[in-house]
Amino acid sequence: MDGNRLIYHNYCDVGIAVGGGKGLVVPVLRNAESMSFAEIEQAIRDFGARAQANRIGLEELAGGTFTVTNGGVYGSLLSTPIVNPPQSGVLGMHGIVDRPVAVNGEVVIRPMMYVALTYDHRVVDGKEAVLFLKRIKEVIEDPARLILEV
Repeated sequence: MDGNRLIYHNYCDVGIAVGGGKGLVVPVLRNAESMSFAEIEQAIRDFGARAQANRIGLEELAGGTFTVTNGGVYGSLLSTPIVNPPQSGVLGMHGIVDRPVAVNGEVVIRPMMYVALTYDHRVVDGKEAVLFLKRIKEVIEDPARLILEV
């Protein structure tokens, strides 16, 4: 959003929250939609190393369209991330903890992780947001879906 004007982009510049030497920073992965999984993984690894060394440039922190953050690496079990305008949303992922759950009428222990999606309702419809979270759940539970499905 730019004021009251909705701006559409033909690219996905995704902010990736990483811990730096002076705190959390969110460098932007430019044109993520055109990158392979290996390229994304390498870029995130590079962000992490450079953040630890306080070598992320200011230009790398601006212009994201969406952010992914993982408070779970710091022990967070649940939080509500805040959208960084003009971005449309932020996905917060949290710690994976064994919890009792019901499966076929039995109580069993399963690894559970909460995810939180905060989004600008002027840009994102609630139904689409829930379907996005459902898709995130599916691919976290079975990562091969990311590669096998188009």
